[in-house]
Amino acid sequence: MELDIIAHPAGLAESQEHARQLEEAGFGSIWWTDSGRSAYLACTASALATDRIQIGTGIAVAFARSPMVTAGIAWELAAATGGRFVLGLGSQVKSHIERRYSADFAPPGPRMKEYVESVKAIFRAYRGEEKLNYEGQYYNFSLLPAAWSPGPIEVPDPPVYISAVLPYMSRLVGEIADGIHVHPFHSPEYVRDVQRTAIEVGLARSGRSLEDITFSCPIMTSVGDTDEDLAKTREHARLMIGFYGSTRTYAPIFEHHGFDGLSEELHAHQKRGDIKGMLALVTDEVLEPYIITSNWNDLGPKLAERYRDLAPNVRVTSYTAAETWSDPAAREKWKHVTKSMRDADRS
Repeated sequence: MELDIIAHPAGLAESQEHARQLEEAGFGSIWWTDSGRSAYLACTASALATDRIQIGTGIAVAFARSPMVTAGIAWELAAATGGRFVLGLGSQVKSHIERRYSADFAPPGPRMKEYVESVKAIFRAYRGEEKLNYEGQYYNFSLLPAAWSPGPIEVPDPPVYISAVLPYMSRLVGEIADGIHVHPFHSPEYVRDVQRTAIEVGLARSGRSLEDITFSCPIMTSVGDTDEDLAKTREHARLMIGFYGSTRTYAPIFEHHGFDGLSEELHAHQKRGDIKGMLALVTDEVLEPYIITSNWNDLGPKLAERYRDLAPNVRVTSYTAAETWSDPAAREKWKHVTKSMRDADRS
């Protein structure tokens, strides 16, 4: 089991240096987000600055780019990293896809299925295994002259992960993907009882087993060696869960632990701009299933214990380490966590 990190792209030189530091700290993978800057450019900067760490998008927005564009970028990054690149895709939300990117969104599930299928068909065409001929309802590809193909590469095709929360997308993971990007707002129980069960349904359809899927699980932590530090990081987690939980689509994550109606209440406060009211609803009882509370010394073993039985292939990802990375003392603490988690998993 590896400890990974979610990172947010800065300038290319800064992203390059950040990747160097994360590799030196012992992180297993760096997952770059598509946010104000491109995840793919940050991956490129990382590829040119590292030798060992896995590099991936966590996530890149799928529908804003043609599958042909995405496949070409992923192919080059796989080659440049010697096979260390993982293509992580997500649907984003309707308002962003339609109003920020001016692209088609609905229906996101069937569209994502064709997106991943077509990316993999393009990979096969690049490799010369078959002529490009993908016909779907949303995507169609039938032209790839040799002059426009990057050609075969000496490493395997990039694995494709998709982000999923609810059963439909989780089943899709089992049908067509190589891994799942679990949402930061989750509990191990929800992932095990709901998402893994749905993934296994998809795996049965594709004739594969759970060993064929990697679970990438971003975690929220309340960590510190003083009451003040614990309280500060706990409040940050409270804000994040209030923010994510106000999206009513994610209500089943609350309901799985008996917090029925909470998402609706959070949404009402969010619409009024009542942040204080949102935080008041996310009590310590609500927080408990979704975060890990620990001192720095015990965090690695606690992460290994909490996630080791979730699935055969699990990667735990810090959702918050990047926010404190500018502090040299915090870097040393995270370096200890990466080692102690790896040691605990092996014991």
